[in-house]
Amino acid sequence: MKNNKDRYWDCLDQAMEASYGGRVEEALAWLDEALRANPAGAEAHNGRGEILWDEARVEEALYEFERAIAVDPKFATAHLNRIELLVEEVGEFETGLEACDELLAGLPALPRLDRPLQAELYYLKAKALFYGDDLEGATFLVRRALKAGGEQPTYSGFEGHVLFEMGAYSEARRVLERAAACEPDSPHIVYSLALVFERQAFEAEGSDAEEIQAQAESAFERANALDPIQFPVPVATDFDFFQAAIDEALENLPRSIREYISNVPILVEDFPSLELVANERLSPQLLGLFMGVPRTEAALTEQIPDLDRIFLFKGNLEKICRDREELIEQVQITVRHEIGHYLGLDENDLERLGLA
Repeated sequence: MKNNKDRYWDCLDQAMEASYGGRVEEALAWLDEALRANPAGAEAHNGRGEILWDEARVEEALYEFERAIAVDPKFATAHLNRIELLVEEVGEFETGLEACDELLAGLPALPRLDRPLQAELYYLKAKALFYGDDLEGATFLVRRALKAGGEQPTYSGFEGHVLFEMGAYSEARRVLERAAACEPDSPHIVYSLALVFERQAFEAEGSDAEEIQAQAESAFERANALDPIQFPVPVATDFDFFQAAIDEALENLPRSIREYISNVPILVEDFPSLELVANERLSPQLLGLFMGVPRTEAALTEQIPDLDRIFLFKGNLEKICRDREELIEQVQITVRHEIGHYLGLDENDLERLGLA
């Protein structure tokens, strides 16, 4: 009869086979069996966490990663999974940063970090700073990750995307093209490159613009072929269709709101200008923008009310939609969102009202 140790590892192998075959419940059952053979099995807890994460059972996954760390504080994979989950799914950026710093400082259980682990921790710190809108800090740390771990397409792809968000399109293109050459089948890298091409075409003129736009369209199609769920091909509509969607969105507002905003123009642009991105620190992927003074603050300022205006960025709205019906719905959401800002609602208010 096999001892518990052998039984434990056999169960892990069976769980891995079931997981790769898409048999989630069977995989979890094998991991439960592994934990009966070895209750202190960090690998089994971590495996459960990874499967539950894939199933969007985030809180359960986090618990399993923390159990893995508790039974084996030296198990680096569980540490990394926990941090990534905190950053990507839970939005606990500060907690993720603190966990990275503890490990990098030489957590007693992990006194000698190898360079790949250092690189991954720098990368996770970079992502936490990025989601917290510290783009410069994110750029610095992802470059530290590249220095520690060597040329990694995932890190370079992320660096390129951060540079794109900063409006440094030429530098972003250089970094992303290098990453795509190393990993041509990464949908994230290809899509980020498509975004850069698209924005460079917007800034260019004449035949240069046409050539770069063709590259953008090809890259969008390639990203969609690699991951059709996450990266839809942009919906192309003319100005009349888009304006009709705006008119419908306004018509669906309560009459009192329509009268209240009658003097606030809604302007359509393809994308935020480079000036807005670079100087106002706005995302190039912004869907809409209210510029002016919210009504709740109007009495406290001398700004002329006629300067109040709302922008909708047609190209960005088209990119996140799979068809025209979805675009109409997203235009309605964005119009209400920006009107909410005009009325003085903050992001928490908008989220509470379903307009975030």
